[in-house]
Amino acid sequence: MGSLNAMSGKICAVTGATSGIGKATALALARQGATLILICRNRQKGEDAVRELQAASPNSAIDLLVADLSSQQQVRAAATNINHRYDRLHVLVNNAGAMFPKRMESVDGIEMTLAVNHLAPFLLTNLLLDKMKATSAARIININSDAHEQGKIDFDDLQMQRHYPRGVGMRAYANAKLANLLTVYELARRLHGSNVTVNALHPGYVATNIITFEGASGPVRLLKPFWPMAKPFILTPEKGAITPIYLACSPRVASISGMYFEKCAPIASSPVSCDKAVQLRMWGASERLTGGSAG
Repeated sequence: MGSLNAMSGKICAVTGATSGIGKATALALARQGATLILICRNRQKGEDAVRELQAASPNSAIDLLVADLSSQQQVRAAATNINHRYDRLHVLVNNAGAMFPKRMESVDGIEMTLAVNHLAPFLLTNLLLDKMKATSAARIININSDAHEQGKIDFDDLQMQRHYPRGVGMRAYANAKLANLLTVYELARRLHGSNVTVNALHPGYVATNIITFEGASGPVRLLKPFWPMAKPFILTPEKGAITPIYLACSPRVASISGMYFEKCAPIASSPVSCDKAVQLRMWGASERLTGGSAG
């Protein structure tokens, strides 16, 4: 998608770029001439991805930042690095995500699913906003999921301390994606009239490493033998990356903000995600959980 060198001169950051949708998105951006910043948790996998991308797109500059996004200190360090090394940032793709079969807490004492899938992109985005506002035109793209439709925000138990259902962590994942989408809409409202757009998307059902059966509990464990047979019928990462690439590159969406996309077209998200009061409340809760975000 996109013409050769269409992204020449553009600086693009992608989280979770060592595999799956993130890697496919980064590769497409590199092939279009973008300067890439890959934010990855594992240094070895990150270095392997850099080599692979450079081999496929030798004219693209690729920078690697190693950060465990479950740690707010490391998110802040990555943002500081970007802010110091680059004078502009045209595209931020918040792609990194994970599910956890058992309730775990991050180094900050936050439920891990919420920390990785929502608070990390929320914090990183806020820390990079000034840099993006200083760019002539910038785009923020959040990889969300239609799982948000099953999410239920309990502001008295955001970290699911009272009840973390058995399985692969899908309920916690759905809640985190709903939280993410709520703040995307609130951010779009706050950015109205600026040069920065923000949108979210459902990539489809993609064969990635986000689901792990290690440690899975309950009947979900019985699905493990069938997963290899199911994966060929699920979208490839390259197909899952079509919409984020479109949102990052297409002039057709240059001025579109605060929308939820699937298959390169805006669609309606869940009713609760569109509730402005809930959006604002989720924003406030997210700020508190990230220590004031950009502060």
